[in-house]
Amino acid sequence: MEPRSPSPACLLLLLLGASGFFQSYAVEVEVKDASNTTCLYAKWMMKFLIRYETNSSDYKNITLDLPSNVTHDGSVCGNDTQAALVALQFGEGHSWSNNFTKNNETYQGDFVTFTYNTNDTALFPDAKRKGPITVVVKDNMLPVHLNNVYVCHNADSFETENVVQIFWNVTLQAFVQNGTISKKESRCRADTPTSAPTVLPTIANVTTASTSTLSPAPTATPKPVENPDTGNYSLKSGNKTCLLATVGLQLNVSKDKPVLININPKTTSADGTCGNTTATLRLNDGNSTLIAFTFVVKNTSVSVPKFYLKEVNVTLLNHLNGSVISNADNNNFSKWDTFLGSSYMCRKEQTLEINENLQIHTFNLWIQPFLVKENKFSTAQECSLDDDSILVPIVVGASLACLIAIIVVAYIIGRRKSYAGYQTL
Repeated sequence: MEPRSPSPACLLLLLLGASGFFQSYAVEVEVKDASNTTCLYAKWMMKFLIRYETNSSDYKNITLDLPSNVTHDGSVCGNDTQAALVALQFGEGHSWSNNFTKNNETYQGDFVTFTYNTNDTALFPDAKRKGPITVVVKDNMLPVHLNNVYVCHNADSFETENVVQIFWNVTLQAFVQNGTISKKESRCRADTPTSAPTVLPTIANVTTASTSTLSPAPTATPKPVENPDTGNYSLKSGNKTCLLATVGLQLNVSKDKPVLININPKTTSADGTCGNTTATLRLNDGNSTLIAFTFVVKNTSVSVPKFYLKEVNVTLLNHLNGSVISNADNNNFSKWDTFLGSSYMCRKEQTLEINENLQIHTFNLWIQPFLVKENKFSTAQECSLDDDSILVPIVVGASLACLIAIIVVAYIIGRRKSYAGYQTL
């Protein structure tokens, strides 16, 4: 599917106020819908500490402050099925965005995307790697009631892939109700009623050792990422359902420093193709993540052929313009194997290794890509992880076998002793 373009009816007013506080500028963003009603409001300050490799293979640290000339292409209001998005572009090819999702009662940040461009010679005069570099980090913002404003005066930071993103003096309300900014506040845990903005890290605080890891800025321990919600997806061929899938999906975009991203079923659409021997399910999570699962029917000598998962492709997209951030593919799987006409089920967590930097974790999986009848799953073949019941007879059987062997050995020894005693008479 092509990336969704932001509605031209959305009007964004970007008011920039110069501030001498750490040589950064405060950003105030107000997004309005087609009826000129405010739907999203945000005001905050931020800066970036970046560590990069030079042409001489050593490392330098730079500070990127937000300038006064910031644009805002791509910011959107959001609704029940589409995430709200604050998007900024600044400097020589740098950009930043944060998307927000909601349920019936709360909203929260989903993940933050930051792109810095090492072709900016004023900041990176001797960078070894040239061009845009994108980092994605899970937002640790706690859920906020829909009619509340999120406020955090104290500094918070995200650290990943040689970048520290620092935020302070944040006031935010996504999915504004009735066009009016609420007077009810939800404070971050770092704030107290009398707290003032904390002293932020400076580049002098960052380690200068020639390692590829940037020292993290002081921050609270992030909240563990919960398991993803389970989504229900289907494909049709004509008027008949040809593929059924139920699954919760979670991306791990870094093995060394895991960044876990849950796929939200409420913002995810499904399309794909059905065939007699090949089927593909493509999932699009709000034009930010594309995941394609390809199933094939294997050649087999048994009378009933089998199907299995052969290939998985994952594409991460830039929120701002839909361009591809990264693409990963593994076409050498042999997973979820079962007989054609049946379904495959695995309630426990499974891991699909796409490449060394990307994994997919699946939860509550139930899949049938072929021969769906009456829009229902056929009898399921359960994975070995689920089949705990088989362990009981195995353990009991092994114990009985050991007991019988002991009894037989004891009987033979006893018989030999009795026979030896009889011989001496």
